[in-house]
Parts: sequence; C-alpha cells; structure tokens
Amino acid sequence: MKYSRFYGRLAGPMALALVVGACSGSATAAPSGGAGSPAASSGTGAGAYIAIVSKGSQHQFWQAVQKGATDEAKAKGATITYEGPASESEVDKQLTMLQTALDKKPAAICFAALDSKAAIPYLQKAKDAGIPVVGFDSGVDSDIPVTTVATDNIAAAGVVADKMAALIGSAGKVAVIVHDQTSQTGITRRDGFVNQMKAKYPNINIVSIQYGAGDPVKSADLAKAIMTANPDLKGFFGANEGSIKGVLNALKETSNEGKIVAIGYDSGQQQIDAITSGVEAGAITQNPVGIGAKCVDAALDAIAGKTMPKVIDTGFYWYDKTNITDPKIAAVLYK
Repeated sequence: MKYSRFYGRLAGPMALALVVGACSGSATAAPSGGAGSPAASSGTGAGAYIAIVSKGSQHQFWQAVQKGATDEAKAKGATITYEGPASESEVDKQLTMLQTALDKKPAAICFAALDSKAAIPYLQKAKDAGIPVVGFDSGVDSDIPVTTVATDNIAAAGVVADKMAALIGSAGKVAVIVHDQTSQTGITRRDGFVNQMKAKYPNINIVSIQYGAGDPVKSADLAKAIMTANPDLKGFFGANEGSIKGVLNALKETSNEGKIVAIGYDSGQQQIDAITSGVEAGAITQNPVGIGAKCVDAALDAIAGKTMPKVIDTGFYWYDKTNITDPKIAAVLYK
C-alpha cells in the first residue's frame, strides 16, 4: 500500500533538484545587477548580504540545504555565504564561524546550532547590533531568533516510534543512535521517539540510547556494542544520516541485515539503496532544499521588518520501499 502523507503546516512539497554540488565550506550567490564583497552589499531587501552558518558540511543533507539557499538567493537577488564545520562535533569551530560572520556585519544571519546553549552569547551580539537571526534545522534555547525554519522533529520521531512498534509486534528491545544531545534536532528526535514509546507501547523496552556525533564509523561501533549486549534486539532508530549509515554498516558487518529492523532519518544513496532492497524498513525525509530556500526567504522578510511566525514548519514524509518512487517523495530525497 502506498503511503505518501505529508506532515507539515506552512510548507508544501517542492519540485526539487536531486543533484547537489560539492560543499567546500562556503558558497556565494551574487546579487543580480552587480558584484562586490559581501560586507559591501549589506543593506535591506534584495541585494542584502545574508551569512549562513550550518551545523556541518560532511553529510549530503547539508549540501542539499546549501543548494536550496544558494538557488533562492540567486532568484531573489541576495548575496549569501554558507559554511559549516567539517564535523558536527566541532562546536567551537562553529562558534568561530559565527563570530566571523558577525564581524562581516551582514544584514541577517541564518544559524543552525550544534549546541543550543553555547551560541546564545554570540546571538545576543547579533541582536545588540540590530542583525536579525533566523534559526534553521536546529534552534537555540533563546527567543533571540526571529523565527526558526525546521522540521517538527518531535512529531516525526513519534511517527518513527509508531512504525517501529508495528514492525516488531509492539514488544521487544530497541535501541537509538543519535547524533548528539546538545542540538535541538538531537534532543527532539530522541525525545519524540522515547516519549511516544513510553506513552503508547509499554511492552517495548528502549535498552540503549547512544550518541555517535553523526559519524558513521563511531555509530557503527556503538551499534555493534549494543547488539553484543542485547542479542535479542529487535530494532534500531538512527536519528540522522550519519547515525543510520553506521547502523546499516554494523548490521552488514554482523550478518544481521533483515534480522533487526532499522529505521533512519533523511536520505543519501546508502539509505535509498537499503530501503529499496528492504534492509532498512524506512525513514523520515525532511525537505532540505526547501529548508535552505525558506531560510533565505525568512531572512529577507526579517530584513524588511515583516512580522515573523516563531516557527516555519517545512514538513516531512515517512517513506519506505512502497512509496520511495512517489514523485512527491522522490522530489525531496537527495543522493
């Protein structure tokens, strides 16, 4: 049975390109009608300079976000820089990038926090300087951002819990590999899954929650240790692309493919192949290109002084081998 329900409020599916260029750490979309340094183009409305600092650059997800932001900036005549640390564990490096962005005096900043608390002093500097901050993907524990462009990760992870329960007969042991416990995405995906299980499935035991920094190698090692300690494990939830890639690698290396249910987040070629073959039961896909585009749109609206909703929900889909080729879902998957 095909299942292609879209979960979201403010954003609908977009016809998005699937080919994403390589991410070298930064990208600039020059405004139409002239070039110049980013700082020189700071201002209001079209032509304004927007600094974008993401959580990372190693996963295809962030390259897809970058594509959406770059394309939208070109379409709207804005200038952007886009950068993120090589690893999602490099909080200090991200904060250095944020300070560098502030030093360029942009008209707005888009920021996806690796640590929802550590960035607050820097965002306060932006507020004091009159620079609006737009959160994206992962928010901060502050009301400084004028809006946050993101997936409802609590709801999405709750869907994962429901799917996992159905696949394992609503009983047994499961484990979770999360990218971190400091970002809003790590916290909300973990809590959305855990809370849904506790509320609805008393016979399912979450035996371990581990944090692999979004690194496939570290996540694979954690998954193998969990399987060794729990030979009767029935399921894994990998809460981002790197986490589920580690789980898939661990299942293959231990000959447990098809024996333990694996559910992931986002996409990428490895997940697409695993879901198509049935090794992975399914995943949540966000709208990464749409997140990048709406981040730029929100920044331009903030620069123009428009009233902003506190959250711009970009929606999500559950996908598995029965609906992975549905045009609405294929449009938001990246390889």
